[in-house]
Amino acid sequence: MTKKVTHLARLAAYAGVIMGGGMVEQVGAICFRTGLQGSTEVLLVTTRETGRWTIPKGWPIKGLKSHEAAEREAWEEAGVKGKARKRPLGYFTYLKTLDDGTKVPSLVEVHLVEVKKAFIEFPESKERRVEWLSPVAAAVRVSEPELKGLLMSLLRRSVA
Repeated sequence: MTKKVTHLARLAAYAGVIMGGGMVEQVGAICFRTGLQGSTEVLLVTTRETGRWTIPKGWPIKGLKSHEAAEREAWEEAGVKGKARKRPLGYFTYLKTLDDGTKVPSLVEVHLVEVKKAFIEFPESKERRVEWLSPVAAAVRVSEPELKGLLMSLLRRSVA
């Protein structure tokens, strides 16, 4: 029987880096819409390298506020346009793999983005899959415990 390494166990190896301020910062978007029966749906995307499910996220963009960068990531990675909330919903951490293979801890500031329009073709449409899910189904698909919590928090709040 193999023991599965938890998300927190993977991050623990980087505790010194985190405590020393060595975390990188990113911005992310939980894209949502109201479904046919009036329920909230959220959009997940796959990562380009491993195909795991996550939310659109990326590096801060010079000249853009974090909520504006979240809107840009939502467009580039998921093909949706909408309005982001200025105030972050919350934060989550994960290990970001850089182009050279180095892993660095990353803190992601997450903004809610209310989707107004979705497109079939978008900048990364050939590199990613996208899927609309209930907050519960989305929380089951993602790996990061804090991101699971942010997705589940949509059940307890009115996002519209």
